[in-house]
Amino acid sequence: MNRPLVWFFLSLLCTLQTLIGQEKFTLYGTVSDAASNETLIGVTIAIPELQAGVITNEYGFYSITLPQGSYQISISSIGFKEIIKTINLTKDTTLNLQLTEEAEQLEEIILTEDIEKLDIRKPQMSVNSLSAGSIKKIPAILGEADVLKSILLLPGVTSAGEGASGFNVRGGSVDQNLILLDEATIYNSSHLFGFFSVFNPDAIKDLKLYKGGIPAKYGGRVSSVLDIYQKEGNSKTFKANGGIGIVSSRLLLEGPLKKDQGAFLLAGRSSYAHLFLPLFDNDNKAYFYDLNTKLNYRLNKNNNLYVSGYFGRDVFSISNSFVNTYGNSVINLRWNHLFSDKIFSNLSLIYSDYFYGLELDFVGFKWNSGIQNFNVKYDFKHYISNDLKLNYGVNNTYYRFNPGEIEPNRSDSGITPRELINKYANEFAAYIDAEHKVTKNITLQYGLRWSNFIRLGQEKLFIYENDQAVDFNSDFQIYESAEPIGIERFERDAQIASFNNLEPRLALSYAINDLNSVKASYNHMAQYLHLLSNTSSPTPLDVWAPSGKFIQPQILDQFAIGYFKNLKNSDYSFETEAFYKNVKNRIDYIDGANLIANDAIEQVLLNGKMRAYGLEFMLKKSGGNFNGWLSYTFSRSEQKTPGRTALETGINNGKWYTTSFDKTHDVSLNTSYDLNEKWSFTSNLIFQTGQPTNYPIGNYEYQDLSIPIYGERNKQRLPSYHRLDIAATLTPRKNKRRKLQSQWVFGIYNVYNRKNAASISFGRNEDTSNNEALRTSIFGIVPSVTYNFKF
Repeated sequence: MNRPLVWFFLSLLCTLQTLIGQEKFTLYGTVSDAASNETLIGVTIAIPELQAGVITNEYGFYSITLPQGSYQISISSIGFKEIIKTINLTKDTTLNLQLTEEAEQLEEIILTEDIEKLDIRKPQMSVNSLSAGSIKKIPAILGEADVLKSILLLPGVTSAGEGASGFNVRGGSVDQNLILLDEATIYNSSHLFGFFSVFNPDAIKDLKLYKGGIPAKYGGRVSSVLDIYQKEGNSKTFKANGGIGIVSSRLLLEGPLKKDQGAFLLAGRSSYAHLFLPLFDNDNKAYFYDLNTKLNYRLNKNNNLYVSGYFGRDVFSISNSFVNTYGNSVINLRWNHLFSDKIFSNLSLIYSDYFYGLELDFVGFKWNSGIQNFNVKYDFKHYISNDLKLNYGVNNTYYRFNPGEIEPNRSDSGITPRELINKYANEFAAYIDAEHKVTKNITLQYGLRWSNFIRLGQEKLFIYENDQAVDFNSDFQIYESAEPIGIERFERDAQIASFNNLEPRLALSYAINDLNSVKASYNHMAQYLHLLSNTSSPTPLDVWAPSGKFIQPQILDQFAIGYFKNLKNSDYSFETEAFYKNVKNRIDYIDGANLIANDAIEQVLLNGKMRAYGLEFMLKKSGGNFNGWLSYTFSRSEQKTPGRTALETGINNGKWYTTSFDKTHDVSLNTSYDLNEKWSFTSNLIFQTGQPTNYPIGNYEYQDLSIPIYGERNKQRLPSYHRLDIAATLTPRKNKRRKLQSQWVFGIYNVYNRKNAASISFGRNEDTSNNEALRTSIFGIVPSVTYNFKF
């Protein structure tokens, strides 16, 4: 044999033996705040010489596998002092780390890592993160920092109008958003009909909004996921902070159950403007209160227990003759367990309840409705290698729907007690999701979710001829409710309908270099719950209904592609995305549909479809005294419900029509400037295309009455919406000997007093007998002042 060839094979063999013999070990642990023991999310643990690294998960845990050897590791998070630590890795090693804040500040941002910065190489796209500090800086109405008002400044996110509940994402409806608070579902995210959100910013630890590229662990909605985690509490020392505003105040208390081992958190808010109404001979009331609580306890190095809860209520009354009460209640018991240095698990038992109550004293009845669910979920994070990480788990949710029950509220009431038919369902899901670094420049995130939804038996179900609950009147060319021809009864454990769906997810990132990348994603998702509401903004009276014999699950296909770029040492970033989404089985309503106290809701529903598409742009500055972002979205959102046969007209003559939450143009500018240690300034400038609506296109006279005639659905629009908000924050110079630290926030909402139209109604002027349009506005200019404190 050729001698050089022999030496070559011998050298190759030695090299392979060296590589194979080189042992690898795992470095793992948790990262927390040294001042409070609060675990930190998204902290970077980097090994520069290997160009390797990992970030902590939502419980502060990390795991990375390295070859045997001695290394310098860097542990960094914006707002904390960087740690450079030398380790000699000769075996699997636990390394728990604590970071110290660089500077004390009033706004205690537990999640101080700059989660809002753009990660070029990660495949995750269509995701926005906001820190608690950013939320508190954004000017809000009446001086109350607000989570939902903050995310409305992000590209692709809009509201149904000023003072409206919920939010819309990429042309989707409000019920297509999954809102989670410590993994528990929140069904109504607003206080006081949309003026405030249910989330106390003082209690928030982490917030992520997924608009696309949604990981397989999430399911049940087809538009977005808003995932919010509460703080855990300070296990080192007792702390308190809060604020006093014009219409509401808040207080948060936290401290150790057992030092360095367990902690509690208790936060409450309440509005009190209604207390001043009697001074003006006004018996009306409108107020809210809520309570956040959390307990955590470390059993040992491998096991942690958490109990978290939320309770909120809104009360609105008119002279005690009309009383409306509604709100959410959730509780979650969680167990974190570390099976090994590479497998982290979380088991959760969750109860969620949304209650709606209405009392009409002048009629003499009380009305209650709501939805409850019991959820068991078990999630695993498996660090296979530095290039491959798996998430997998199972989730089972049992639902009880109470469409409404009515009972008399006094002895002389003529109301007969009545209960609408309760509905029941069970949803099971199993998923697996992988984040895979294929090459230095290509990273994939792919997964599969299987969901099974069973509509369980109920007391009775109406039967219709040909299974058609809606009839078409060919003489008048209108849809009408069909008359039942019988009733079918079921045992609770029976199956009325069952649905199965495979939901693949895929996201890809191609890093052109360290500053530029192209990303793409695809989501296929199923939604089995539907909010029955024919208003542009949901109200507490709206009810949730499960898929079943007459209501099919909504099925989404969404595609997105984007370009991402970091500029000037990542102090600036630019991102643009194009998206297209198609939703099958989107419910639509026949003209004149009655949704309130309807025991046969299927008689007013039709299955249609929906599509939305658009472009999003965002330019952001993250570093320096002056920062903020500019976002712009161009999008369209449309719905179509064709006739079921060639003889039927469908809704809107079977043509595509604009949904009530379509906003063609949406521009938001948010800025923040730190002048010095005492003063900082923030502002918002917002412009949106007017909300679609219907104006009369004519009228006719009947017995001295003017009857309006309406044309196609959502053919007209309200005037464009725009406003400017500003705020100034004064932080007095700190006295090191004083435990109490304070801050004043002065704000002006809608600086130039724009009278944005919430609605335009048409009627006849009683004095002139002429038809006229009446424009209704919610807010003009609103000044505010808030005093914040902590000790």
